[in-house]
Amino acid sequence: MDEYMCPKISDFGLAKLLQQDQTRTTTSIRGTKGYVAPEWHRKMPITVKADVYSFGIVLLEIVCYRRNVDWSLPHDEAILDELVYHYFESGELSKFLGDEEINRRQFERVIKVGLWCIQDEPSLRPYMKKVLLMLEGTVDIPIPPNPSSFLNTI
Repeated sequence: MDEYMCPKISDFGLAKLLQQDQTRTTTSIRGTKGYVAPEWHRKMPITVKADVYSFGIVLLEIVCYRRNVDWSLPHDEAILDELVYHYFESGELSKFLGDEEINRRQFERVIKVGLWCIQDEPSLRPYMKKVLLMLEGTVDIPIPPNPSSFLNTI
């Protein structure tokens, strides 16, 4: 996000490294901290789901109108994805809205899509085709698990 809260997308494109019959690739880490998928840091195979993760972070930034990491906020509010899940789980998503007049069902739909996109476990993230269907409202969106809950089971 730039200083005017406009998204600047430049870290996507890993899927372009794949051949048509290829499902994973190896490359050195690229991208902005906070936007790259966790598998980069764990030396796991990189798939098209890495771009889904980055998209999810940007989606949450847009809908919540704030950056993913903001150390000027109190510690428990500094990391957007953690705060979003906390508010989602506790039914307090309206804290992001203030007095804004928006369709709350659409807002919650976008939040749920973002939470599915940022799951730590790549296999839990939807493919972008399904992300589009979820955003359009043509498929049901199940309740997303805590994005980092997979890590807690290891």
